[in-house]
Amino acid sequence: MKVVNLKQAILQAWRERWSDFQWAINMKRFFPRGATWDILNLAEALLEQAMIGPSPNPLILSYLKYAISSQMVSYSTVLMAISKFDDFSRDLCVQSLLEIMDMFCDRLSCHGKAEECIGLCRALMSALNWLLRCAAFYAERVKETLEQAAAESQLKMCLERLEKTLSSTKNRALIHIGKLEETSSWSTVEQSLVKLGESLNGLSNSPLRSQADDCISLIKSIPTMLSVHSEQLNKTGFPTVHAVVLLEGTMNLTGETQPLVEQLMMVKRMQHIPSPLFVLEIWKACFVGLIESPEGTEELKWTAFTFLKIPQVLVKLKKYPQGDKDFTEDVNCAFEFLLKLTPLLDKVDQRCKKADREHAPHLKSEENANIQPNPGLILRAEPTVTNILKTMDADHSKSPEGLLGVLGHMLSGKSLDLLLAAAAATGKLKSFARKFIKLNEFTKHITGEGSKGASVRALLFDISFLMLCHVAQTYGSEVILSESSPAGEVPFFETWMLTCMPEEGKILNPDHPCFRPDSTKVESLVALLNNSSEMKLVQMKWHEACLSISAAILEILNAWENGVLTFESIQKITDNIKGKVCSMAVCAVAWLVAHVRMLGLDEREKSLQMIRQLATPLLGENTLQFYNERVVIMSSILEHMCADVLQQTATQIKFPSTGMDTIPYWNLLPPKKPIKEVLTSVFTKVLEKGWVDSRSIHIFDTLLHMGGVYWFCNNLVKELLKETRKEHTLRAVELLYAIFCLDMQQLTLTLLGHILPNLLTDSSKWHTLMDPPGKALAKLSVWCALSSYSSHNKGQASARQKKRHREDIEDYISLFPLDDTQPSKLMRLLSSNEDDSNTLSSPNRSMSSSLSASQLHTISMRDPLNRVLANLFLLISSILGAKTAGTHTQFVQWFMEECVDCLEQGSRGSILQFMPFTMVSELVKVSTMSSPKIVLAITDLSLPLGRRVAAKAIAAL
Repeated sequence: MKVVNLKQAILQAWRERWSDFQWAINMKRFFPRGATWDILNLAEALLEQAMIGPSPNPLILSYLKYAISSQMVSYSTVLMAISKFDDFSRDLCVQSLLEIMDMFCDRLSCHGKAEECIGLCRALMSALNWLLRCAAFYAERVKETLEQAAAESQLKMCLERLEKTLSSTKNRALIHIGKLEETSSWSTVEQSLVKLGESLNGLSNSPLRSQADDCISLIKSIPTMLSVHSEQLNKTGFPTVHAVVLLEGTMNLTGETQPLVEQLMMVKRMQHIPSPLFVLEIWKACFVGLIESPEGTEELKWTAFTFLKIPQVLVKLKKYPQGDKDFTEDVNCAFEFLLKLTPLLDKVDQRCKKADREHAPHLKSEENANIQPNPGLILRAEPTVTNILKTMDADHSKSPEGLLGVLGHMLSGKSLDLLLAAAAATGKLKSFARKFIKLNEFTKHITGEGSKGASVRALLFDISFLMLCHVAQTYGSEVILSESSPAGEVPFFETWMLTCMPEEGKILNPDHPCFRPDSTKVESLVALLNNSSEMKLVQMKWHEACLSISAAILEILNAWENGVLTFESIQKITDNIKGKVCSMAVCAVAWLVAHVRMLGLDEREKSLQMIRQLATPLLGENTLQFYNERVVIMSSILEHMCADVLQQTATQIKFPSTGMDTIPYWNLLPPKKPIKEVLTSVFTKVLEKGWVDSRSIHIFDTLLHMGGVYWFCNNLVKELLKETRKEHTLRAVELLYAIFCLDMQQLTLTLLGHILPNLLTDSSKWHTLMDPPGKALAKLSVWCALSSYSSHNKGQASARQKKRHREDIEDYISLFPLDDTQPSKLMRLLSSNEDDSNTLSSPNRSMSSSLSASQLHTISMRDPLNRVLANLFLLISSILGAKTAGTHTQFVQWFMEECVDCLEQGSRGSILQFMPFTMVSELVKVSTMSSPKIVLAITDLSLPLGRRVAAKAIAAL
């Protein structure tokens, strides 16, 4: 008996009334083994024959049910076949189709190739569309009174199947992939949803109505099924936010607000912090910073940060999507919480009032009683800054005296620091500095001048020079440097600051050519200083004098050492240097500081004595205007310059107490204590308190400079792994993340590129990765990776991080070569403790095992961070596929769980794009990771290959 085609075979079976298993045996006999039933479209052929009459053919339906049960046909072909039936008026046919769906719609699976799994996603979407059309048809029929009861029962059946299909997260995940694969089909589903909604409008039967509404909302939630995160409602303190704000206020007042806003939002997302508590924490940190800040400039900086910069931050935070919540309400709510913190507010109030009395000492006591608190001063200083900037824009040659009056006013009392703090907090400090550089350059131009014009010019030079030095020392020299000055000469002050000005961590060479200008100029300057009773002003080129003074001082020192000059002559010379313009004294001391470092113990005396002479102000009448005010700034500059050298040479120089504050946060490390002990004791203290204070931040920063990135990171990770109590480890992670913000990029490279691979590949260290410390380290690693990756892509390194010396940075390119011809250090590490080492480290290992989304997005692998992430995920992938399991396997699982927990939907192009595609199927084998949502979260669904990998993993669950 030779059967020509499928249709004939089915009809013959029906005519001869074969039983279902008999049918199956004969079918396999009729058709050769090569073709599969899906290719022959068996499901569709059976349904077509079964649905010819007004009611379905039970025998042929039994063949279809048998084919489904014995897996002759795949679920996707059955669903596609069902969705092609559109004569909904045949109730019995629809009923039997719904019964067939009952057989499998809540336990769909597919163990075939990725293409077949994608086919299942498409089929499921078609079936969903079919169910919606079906429901809409019966909802319309319910309105006809004659058929109401029958239509209601049919509608009920449809909705039950819809609910059953959609209640499975796995099905919704498959539909989610189908939607991205075929957007046109999804828009058909959306149209059907609208039609169903319209048909339901006249429905009086409320149980059916609510059941339909549930189904509709489930379908609408599919595109956003990954973005739902629960917020932490059981906590009230968030040490990371606190520390990030403190760090920014203490160390980066001049920084732009955008990177800070992004960093805070990152922390909010990663730790799922509710908005009101988030805003409250920012305010709390500001007030704590204000209370803790050392008196003087630091206190002004904090006030400016709190009352000028943080409002800008809040305005920017408002622009971020808040879901369905209103940010203004959250801020109001935070404000109500803040008002309940009476002790904190009392302390801040006390601090501000105390500050006032210091900042307004020239007022009589009764006026002093009703002066506004410190924030008022800062808020008033902001418009003043704008006005001064406008004044500085005018043509200086028109009225130099008027300009001098403005500058003199700025120098009095605390107003300079107040104005600088306001400018720094509102992002105007850079333009402030540019204006002073311009003014300083203006004084180079001399036209025929009388003695009055000469003294005004000398003062403009001096005041602008001193102010720029003061700004560089208080806010960092990068504020003063122009981004890229147009072709032409670099301004005098910039040149001097870069080559001659001592700063923390900058070692100067006293014999550098910059200190050795034209010898004729030096000789004439020496003669001028030695012979005249006082400094001449007319036609004096101050910038040349400042550059020549270092060589002149060397000559004078040599003459003094060799007995050519007496101490009296030296006194006269130093009086000349500091008598008219203080900037010459500053330049002289700058060179002396570099010179003293190079001298032996017994050779320093005269140089130090000369510094002492230059630092003592002149007590004479014959000085230029604003001398006392200028001396105040000069003394502060000299004290900063000499601090390191005086400490190293164990010398004391008494700088006149000028009302300027002593150097804040300087010399914090206890003497004679190893830095490792300092690090552990400070970290332990911080952990006990539960938050980082400004002083500790500065100690950590100093230790990071001293010990280097690897030493710092490694020792802090060791401290974390010692913790055994769960709540302590979580707090430690929150604090460590904040401490790592001191230099997040470099610390992340070290953590992910060195420390983690060492822990994961050395079996003797696996025991340290137990829960809770191991889980905490996984959390810390993910937080650091996410932060570094997101800020790194925007190219935001703060000025503070840019200027850090980088002797300890490894060459990540040679450390982790990613071309597969040469096994990287990581792969060699792996092969040392793997049974199947050949598969891992052999040069010909298949490229596909490490293919990841990042390669398809063509991300540059020349970049250290991308390289380190790609290698870390290769390592994780090989641990998951390894034959041995242990705490390191558990660590990898925590790492991936944290990645999923921290990523919000739509953040494609995050660190998970470095994960090899082959890792998904390995991950699903881990019990806690085998959920459809996790698969969707870890694969890049914007790529066709990503969708295939996800569909295959989910369909096999």
